[in-house]
Amino acid sequence: MKVNPTYERSLEIHLHGPGPSDVPEEVLRAMSVPTLGHLDSEFIRIMDETQAMLRVLYQTKNRMTIPTSGTGSSGMETLVANLVQPQDKVIVVINGVFGGRIADEVSRFGAEVVPVDLEWGTTVTPDEVREVFSRKRCEVLFLVHAETSTGAYQQHMREIGEIVHQNGALFLVDTVTSLGGIEVKIDEWGIDAAYSGTQKCLSVPPGLSPVTLNERAMEKVRGRKVKSWYFDLGMIERYWNEGHQRKYHHTAPVNMIYALHEGLRLVLEEGLDTRFQRHRKNAAALQAGLQALGFTYLVRKEDERLPMLHAVYLPDGVEEGKLRTEIRSSYNIEIGGGLGKFAGLAWRVGLMGYSSTEDKIYRLLNAIGEVFKKHGIASDRAAGSQAAKAIYKDPERPG
Repeated sequence: MKVNPTYERSLEIHLHGPGPSDVPEEVLRAMSVPTLGHLDSEFIRIMDETQAMLRVLYQTKNRMTIPTSGTGSSGMETLVANLVQPQDKVIVVINGVFGGRIADEVSRFGAEVVPVDLEWGTTVTPDEVREVFSRKRCEVLFLVHAETSTGAYQQHMREIGEIVHQNGALFLVDTVTSLGGIEVKIDEWGIDAAYSGTQKCLSVPPGLSPVTLNERAMEKVRGRKVKSWYFDLGMIERYWNEGHQRKYHHTAPVNMIYALHEGLRLVLEEGLDTRFQRHRKNAAALQAGLQALGFTYLVRKEDERLPMLHAVYLPDGVEEGKLRTEIRSSYNIEIGGGLGKFAGLAWRVGLMGYSSTEDKIYRLLNAIGEVFKKHGIASDRAAGSQAAKAIYKDPERPG
């Protein structure tokens, strides 16, 4: 295939930022399949299969499990537009940039935000959730399962869900970075609604936001009086869940759904347990390598660090932006910079989906080691890759 020269350089980039991740050839080929009409019977079959695979990945029986049109942020707005009403009191856990975005979104829809402001890099405890409910009656609790700005992994999900339901509230969760990289158990954890994105651990290009809502949440959707139009799940439900009598709402992004269908097929072909173990093993190797090169983690508790997103401080005195630019230009490797409070202070290194492999970790650590050696930051350019290799040789390590 002859490539437009405008895109030739982009084909060489290895994505190790906070998303998007590298995309498998199978997914790219799926995107190039001829477009069908959004009410075509063959496309409806693909829609049904996509929903079924999403349910397996989300570990849910929810009928309303669909990809919404738009990136992960559209999933956030879908949940808020359908489940948060003016004057509702909504507890929002804010321990990073994306918890803050949820609070902003909730306030824009006229609800009262009840913030749980935490130190960035930490997570909320069940006792803290219980204490907030003891002070104020609230209709919703909203939190981020995997905070992309800090690399923090929210624990105690089942217990938090129980507390939320004991107080008659809805439990809403951002799973943008976690879905496909670590377990997300919608039904077992009592999550009423969640959203994600395709571009992280699913290794599908940005453009869709998988959402799932249980019947408890859908009852609130159907009873809502003030509604969005584009994100109205009551209307969209009739397009996705009406068998072959689909009701047109908006033109579906057909080729993106092809891509998601293929991406989900690859995820399930690998197997969820195998996939999660791969992410954990590779995370342990990368962590050992980065620490050997002098990096320290923003998240202090090791069991609260995400395997797919490593937020790290550089050694003292290092100009992070300059080094990231050099690695990008010399080695065609993208690494993310710090976000929010950590802008200019940290890197966010992604190991998501197709980007999480042993050979890619060595390539990444070798590039960092070469640049650190060149600038006198590290004395041994191979320290990182050697530390990672020791993890892979250790049968006692996770994965």
